Amino acid sequence: MRTRLATRRAIAAASAGILVALTLVACAPDRHVEVDVPAQTDAALPEDTVEQLQDAVTHAMTATGSSGAIVGVWAPWSGSWVAGLGTQSPTDDAEVTADMQFRAARVTRAMICDVLYVAAAEGKVKLNDSVTTWVTSVPALTDITLEQLCDSTSGIGSYAAHLTPLWLSNPTRTWNPRELASFGLGAGRSIEPGAAYRDSDAGYVLLGLALESALGKPAAQLIEEYVVEPLDLDATGLVAPSESVLMGLYAPPGEDGKPNCAEPLDVSDVSITTGFTDSGVSSDIDDLGRYAQALATGALHPDRDDRFADPLPAASGAPSWYTAAGGALQAGSLVGQFGAVPGYITAAFSDPVSGLTVAVVLNDSAAGASIGAYLAWELAAIASKAPAAAGQTAPEAGLPWTPQQYHGRVAENAICAPAA
Repeated sequence: MRTRLATRRAIAAASAGILVALTLVACAPDRHVEVDVPAQTDAALPEDTVEQLQDAVTHAMTATGSSGAIVGVWAPWSGSWVAGLGTQSPTDDAEVTADMQFRAARVTRAMICDVLYVAAAEGKVKLNDSVTTWVTSVPALTDITLEQLCDSTSGIGSYAAHLTPLWLSNPTRTWNPRELASFGLGAGRSIEPGAAYRDSDAGYVLLGLALESALGKPAAQLIEEYVVEPLDLDATGLVAPSESVLMGLYAPPGEDGKPNCAEPLDVSDVSITTGFTDSGVSSDIDDLGRYAQALATGALHPDRDDRFADPLPAASGAPSWYTAAGGALQAGSLVGQFGAVPGYITAAFSDPVSGLTVAVVLNDSAAGASIGAYLAWELAAIASKAPAAAGQTAPEAGLPWTPQQYHGRVAENAICAPAA
């Protein structure tokens, strides 16, 4: 990670000594963990590599109509690049900076699954507990387990497609998570529990409700105690962005039905209650990169190695290297998540062996989530070929795709000015 992150980690480490003493007195567990990845070379990535990375990001910005983006790329053997690109909006020329906060979208899913796995290791819940054990208002779901909610194999439907127009028209409304889940439950089940992966935001909301009930604390506090504090993520939480905030935009349909990319809506104030434990977390790019590394390496629950042991295809017809398990996605050697919420397209992936990590956010969500993954995978493919710094050795293994493949996928899914 970059110098600022390393500095605040050092400060956090010093503070941890005091915290340990206090927690011993209070008889509370000390959850602080280290992330076991190769040491990051304290250097910038080579200029040629940075130029390719920046071209990839600006290409995606054009394709999505995003006026701004924030990106972090860490290749431990070569260097790092963390930057804010562009401006807050087409009509606001304030520069985007790398320390701005934003909505982390579906990365939240992995975090609530972290809570599940750590709580299970502590004996407070079981992975095979029925959801009805902890959420009694859904008696029809006796055959669905907490683990299936985390794996998104419950067969429950989703709510975002139904509710997004309401979120955009009434952004500050507070949503009850049970109300969100009801829309997904109303869609019916398309598969038997455990049979296949089916993207379900409602399932992750139900998982959050179940863990609130089982552990006796609000979801925001659970993510704070089980994820944020152990990893020293000082810009992350199940709260709205509060300091320097990247403006979130949405290009609405124009009279011709096409996205009006020249006059996007400012949707920065859409309530985080629209996401809850599916997509409600806010973060910054440094924290997102560190979290991706922790997720990939299993840092928060090192005694369990089965979270990603039995992955399923992440989509119908997906290549064999693209799978889903444990609230995360596996793309080749990378583990991470991607998604979109009103205003933001976000992705973060890390290789647990080489430490290669990418995190990126675009500030217009109208193009949908997939471009976030395509951009992240393009960035990873570029960075994977970065030359080794003096005294370092580049990893031998590569990724099962080229930068050009996902550069092309970004262009194919462009909703604004055609991207070459």
